[in-house]
Amino acid sequence: MSGLGFLRPYAAQSLRPVVPTSRGRTAYLRLYQSMCSSTSSPRQKQKQQQQQQQRQYDVGCRRRRPYGTAAGEGTEQESTTELQDRSAIALRVQELREADALHYPRYEPVVARQSVPVFRATFAGVTEDGEAAESRRVELSGRVMSVQRLGAKLVFLKLLDEGEQVQVMCNLRQLADGEDEAKGSSQAVTPAAFKTAARLLQRGDHIAVTGRATRTATGELTLAADRLPRVLSPGLAPLPTRLLDGDTRAQRRHMDLLVNVDGAAAALRLRARLLRVLRRFLEAARFVEVQTPILAPLAGGAVARPFVTGMTTAGTAAGAAALSLRIAPELWLKRLVVGGLDRVFEIGPCFRNEGIDTTHNPEFTMCEFYAAYWTLPRLIAETERLMAQLAIAAEAEANAKTAPSLSIGLCAAGGPFVQLAFVPALEAALGLELPDLERPDAYALLRERLPRSDNRAVDAVGFPPGDTLAKLLDRLAGCLLEPRSAADRDGPLFITHHPACMSPLAKSLVCPLTGQRVAARAELFVDGRELANMYEEENDPAEQRRKMEQQLIAHDQDHDAMAVDENYIAALESGLPPTGGWGCGVERLVMLFSGQRRIADCLSFGTLRHVVAMSKG
Repeated sequence: MSGLGFLRPYAAQSLRPVVPTSRGRTAYLRLYQSMCSSTSSPRQKQKQQQQQQQRQYDVGCRRRRPYGTAAGEGTEQESTTELQDRSAIALRVQELREADALHYPRYEPVVARQSVPVFRATFAGVTEDGEAAESRRVELSGRVMSVQRLGAKLVFLKLLDEGEQVQVMCNLRQLADGEDEAKGSSQAVTPAAFKTAARLLQRGDHIAVTGRATRTATGELTLAADRLPRVLSPGLAPLPTRLLDGDTRAQRRHMDLLVNVDGAAAALRLRARLLRVLRRFLEAARFVEVQTPILAPLAGGAVARPFVTGMTTAGTAAGAAALSLRIAPELWLKRLVVGGLDRVFEIGPCFRNEGIDTTHNPEFTMCEFYAAYWTLPRLIAETERLMAQLAIAAEAEANAKTAPSLSIGLCAAGGPFVQLAFVPALEAALGLELPDLERPDAYALLRERLPRSDNRAVDAVGFPPGDTLAKLLDRLAGCLLEPRSAADRDGPLFITHHPACMSPLAKSLVCPLTGQRVAARAELFVDGRELANMYEEENDPAEQRRKMEQQLIAHDQDHDAMAVDENYIAALESGLPPTGGWGCGVERLVMLFSGQRRIADCLSFGTLRHVVAMSKG
């Protein structure tokens, strides 16, 4: 006997003769049962162990291994957490085996199955007495998200399916034995069978249950079960009620999606919806969706460092010893326009060997389209129309919840957006005139003039090694122009007519206000982030070659420089019509319309850092 049991010897004796009150056991009885561990049944001890394991698991989910730490390299506390996980699974397996319930049967619906969203829509008008249910029996299946046991004869479940939940009520008095259904008989479920089934049900289990729609006294739509739930796939690992630690959310993405249904999972569903809208928009404008190469000897179409790989010995017959993953599909798509496909688009993966932060990942999804005879004003107008349609879709997906699009002016009446000419706006922000940006020494002249600016924001720009004029201008815009796209300032805005040195693939013209050579280009910024890039394509083969060669000279040994693609120049010699091109990062769209602040939350398995960490366990 432990604790103070020796003061009450009779407390260790059997307490079965004691008759419970209407409220259950007396406080006196509960006190001494808790003090005398020797009176606890093996089943009670096992239940207490499971509850303790769940508490330890929830806490342990906040202190997983750091990224990049392989198994066996963590702290003693982390190793303990891993052992707790395995111990909880072992207890669950033992419990199911003892009850002969560790099975993974094929799914065979007893009656017509409905998904939870369809069930909720079909029986939205059902009343508490079930009149609107038309006595129709249906079957639901999904994952158990909560189990609430109310006494020995009533259990409430929350069932998750296709992103929506519904309540299931299992009342012993309304249940029949499913095993006798095929024989045409309908015997009642015994209290012992109900107790066993209710005890084995756990948050995380996949079940199927039949019944009829009803409404509880509180007005909640409920499936009143007429058979015991059938376990289709028991959950062995405890499913935590919440995940707070970012590392754990990344390494156990499947749990993150289950626990944060309205966050991580909702962002992925929104992503799918936005892609559908994007495709419909382009198809309605008679664009043809195509697929272009991901592996090629040269990676062009953007200023970025590519991933370089190679083929095996058996594949060297292809004629390329080194291959690059594409950084953009642009040059391939414009070849198709030369070939007579006047309107083409592609939505697919791109790869850039660059850093990882809250808005960048080496692997991402890009949407690009190219249309013959589209001008920059047309590209801007179509972008405003597209953003309005995407905003409407995002609000519909939110199901009357707060839609981030409303706060940034991207609703149906959100356009036209503010347009900001790059050079005049930058000169106004700096309080000084820019040098002729076509001069060979333009970088040195600009760097010399910047200290004269009264705008102290330029102090944070810096001049890193390997700097170029294009990179310096880009940093100045990021410091002085892009923040104006915040909701409390200009809101969504187009920065237009960038200096020609920043856009080697765009047609250029002389700005009538400043006399600078600028590109027929625009970038859409929302809340300080670049969302879309568009310009009129350079179609003069000689001028395109000159721009590519100038960029190589300016970047010198910079790995980000775009090589001269002789095959692309040859394609231009066959005649590229005046063409408008447009590109947008899909993850940026999802971040904008979902309100997510990290690109990792808009990717199925997070950033590359998360993927690497998952492979290490």
